[in-house]
Amino acid sequence: MFFINRKKRVVTTSLVACLTTVLMTGCSEEKPTTPKAPFDVGVWQVTTQPFTLQQTLVGRTVAHMTSDVRPQVSGIIKKRLFTEGEMVQEGQILYQIDDAAYIAAFDNAKGSLAEAQASVLSAKPKVERYEKLIKIDAISQQELDEAVATLRQDEASVLIAKAALETAKINLGYTQIKAPISGRIGLSDYTPGALVTASQSDALTTIQQYDPIYVDLTQSSAQMLQLQRMLKSGVLTAQKGNIPVYIELEDGSLYPHMGTLKFVGTSVDTTTGNIKLRALIPNHEQMLLPGMYVKAILPVAVNKNAILVPQESVTYNTKGEATVKVLDGEHKVHQRVVKISDARDNQWIVTSGLTVGEQLIIEGNTKVNDGQTVTSHLAANPISTTEEGDQLLSEALPLPSLKQ
Repeated sequence: MFFINRKKRVVTTSLVACLTTVLMTGCSEEKPTTPKAPFDVGVWQVTTQPFTLQQTLVGRTVAHMTSDVRPQVSGIIKKRLFTEGEMVQEGQILYQIDDAAYIAAFDNAKGSLAEAQASVLSAKPKVERYEKLIKIDAISQQELDEAVATLRQDEASVLIAKAALETAKINLGYTQIKAPISGRIGLSDYTPGALVTASQSDALTTIQQYDPIYVDLTQSSAQMLQLQRMLKSGVLTAQKGNIPVYIELEDGSLYPHMGTLKFVGTSVDTTTGNIKLRALIPNHEQMLLPGMYVKAILPVAVNKNAILVPQESVTYNTKGEATVKVLDGEHKVHQRVVKISDARDNQWIVTSGLTVGEQLIIEGNTKVNDGQTVTSHLAANPISTTEEGDQLLSEALPLPSLKQ
């Protein structure tokens, strides 16, 4: 019995061992876990390129010339000889004032001149006779002196009469109120039958000339100081020659003509802290009207070694700082805080935090973390060197779609 029980225990033990071995063998036959492949990112090598610094300033259009039309003599308006809103030419008759009284005054002055001239014709021969008679003592010196004095008075009367005639002629001419400048004429509240007075405060109408047209702009003194510092430090080079001005209309479209900057203010407005600038813009089609709100784009300087990065490569950390991710030689990701100064289309200008030659992650940068090892491929160049409005402006040339 003892032998049999021992044999059973041996068999039982062996069976447990076999089961354990089978279970362990089954577990070992599961597929081994494979390491996850590194994430692949797109990189771009940081380079520099010329970049035109543009300032976008707001402003309003102002007529190149404005003239308020006022009467220079008093009277009743007989005719209005223009259509409101039309173009008028310098010297064109706009109003006709009743000229009857002024014609009479002119004729009266003409008669007075003729009378004075007749007196001179009478007095002059008398003086000549007296000058001969005084030599033979036929008359006294007093009589000659009186004759000469009378002649001088008559000659003075001629001068006065001529001045009066000229004044009457001028006043008669003023009864025709003419356009002082060429331009578009505005509304008029004065119609035939209205009484007007010389040099009255209310204008009869207004003429505006807006080809070309001014655009008055404002620039903050802070912007000006920042630009001056960058120019002084050598980061920027001042634009040579006339600074071109490009106009963006209220609907966001680009005005088809390029202007030039004509004036930069010499003082700062104490209430606003702004400096006034004035640009002159061609307006052949008269698309721009006085008083329109516009934006002006001025390429004021060139940064010959600017670093531009795509906007999608820049993110912000919890502190609100701009950051980018770069790849080192061991394919490790490093997050870098950078400073950006300006935006152009889909690009940021980086002023610090990046150096030329570094590998900037521009594809997949939001899916990798600082310190992570990744693989990389060369991404397409995100910065176009022929993009309209960028490199062309840096060469101070007009945009292709613009006309001089």
